[in-house]
Amino acid sequence: MSSGRAECGPGSGGGTGSRGGIGGKGAYRLKIGSWNIGSLTSKSIELAKIFQKRKINIACVQETRWVGLRAKNANGYKLWYSGVQRGKNGVGILVDSHLRELVVEVRRVNDRLMTIKLVVGKCILNVISAYAPQAILDEEIKRHFWEGLDDVVRSIPPSERLFIGGDFNGHTGSLAGGYTEVHGGFGFRERNEGGTSLLDFAKAFDLVIANSCFPKREEHLVTYQSSVEKTQIDYLLLRRCDRRLCEDCKVIPGETLAT
Repeated sequence: MSSGRAECGPGSGGGTGSRGGIGGKGAYRLKIGSWNIGSLTSKSIELAKIFQKRKINIACVQETRWVGLRAKNANGYKLWYSGVQRGKNGVGILVDSHLRELVVEVRRVNDRLMTIKLVVGKCILNVISAYAPQAILDEEIKRHFWEGLDDVVRSIPPSERLFIGGDFNGHTGSLAGGYTEVHGGFGFRERNEGGTSLLDFAKAFDLVIANSCFPKREEHLVTYQSSVEKTQIDYLLLRRCDRRLCEDCKVIPGETLAT
């Protein structure tokens, strides 16, 4: 699970005022996470308890494998989800009890993309949950995903805050290598085609990959680990002009969701 801390300021400039937390005056400190949970089945309450323990305010989840365009309550959180085919793909966004009533818009694009809009004080915040196709899938499926994500981001006014949490099935690599505007210079191992696609997308929309902005030990970089490999494929992105609002971003190791 990737987790980042950021501030949502009182205006388009943001980042000013006191740090009183959610509901306080001035800036609002938020903790935003993203996690490919590998199947939600009936474990929404267990999932919410994990986010609650980690003090996550807003969480993007991928590969929920639930069918429908619905919302449900889960241990104080509200979960909006989007899925088409049972047992395949699916995305969702959970919002905690402090923020759930501040959600003013939910847009379910397909089973790989959805977005919500919140009004937090004087700050308008958009959060996108994204699940990119795996490398082995058809190029047309990949093209459809990136075009859909392009359309969603393009529809959000530049004056509004934007966070994207997703499993992008790509490796952005440990070095910026031609992408210094969007890659902070910290990452994991080598870049691949999927990582290049993410970097190109970030560059096109003047976003920055938050994971790459902070030096971390390997355990706080790896988002997927098996008996044969370790990879970093889950990322959090925000507008480059809001980079100073992001205080930290790292992987939280050790959490599992029984399915």
